[in-house]
Amino acid sequence: MHPRLLLPLLLVLSGCSKRTEDSTALLAQVRQRLAARDGRLTSYQLAGTTSEGEVTLEFTFAWRSPQRMLGTLGEPASRAFAWDGEHLYERSDTDKLFTTFRDELPADKRAGFLTETFGPFVPEGFRAPLLPGQGVSVRRVSHALAPQAVELTVRPQGVEDVEVVYVLRWPSLDFLGKRARASGTLSEMRVEQEQCEEALSLCVPRRLTQWADGQQVGEMTLSLVELNPALPADTFTLVAPEGYEIQNRTLVEEEAR
Repeated sequence: MHPRLLLPLLLVLSGCSKRTEDSTALLAQVRQRLAARDGRLTSYQLAGTTSEGEVTLEFTFAWRSPQRMLGTLGEPASRAFAWDGEHLYERSDTDKLFTTFRDELPADKRAGFLTETFGPFVPEGFRAPLLPGQGVSVRRVSHALAPQAVELTVRPQGVEDVEVVYVLRWPSLDFLGKRARASGTLSEMRVEQEQCEEALSLCVPRRLTQWADGQQVGEMTLSLVELNPALPADTFTLVAPEGYEIQNRTLVEEEAR
């Protein structure tokens, strides 16, 4: 190769390597800061409404580390779920039915079952997004709520035409938005209002809107947000009200499907 061509090529290769190294270092920082942010938030208590189309539901949710949860739904659902670390409780006020489930699930099945049961109660932005070990890229961006932000793009390996993008404030990594594309369909979650806690060095959403292909299809508004409240253990153990039918069941893999 002619010396005149060699130097520009080396400069280009050097620049590409530097950008790769910077992106790798930034992603490592993001993972570390997300873990640290999760560590500062040890409990929270929420109340609000969620709406989709003409349907609006009131709900409450309480969470305490490690993995204690209580969620309630107002009319017309009128239902409550609680997990105290050993038992799942379900109270149906409409049917006047109270069920206690004894847990016999493997750890991985239990985690998936609890996520499926309580996930609808948890707004985006209160826990760190679950990032796989591979298939994640990061770049610096700006946002209407944050002059400095990062955009995390997750492309699941082995899955075509699926992409999830998180936008987080830098360096606190507060959730600002999420876009998901699958088979040509685009959905989006936007933070419209926030509550910031200086003592915890973080912000959480107070109002979020859900969009599908550019049209708003839902909204969640929180009327109560308490971060790191003291939540006694019995908060997550439900008791059957008088007059309710009582059932006892066991959580096995068939129940978790």
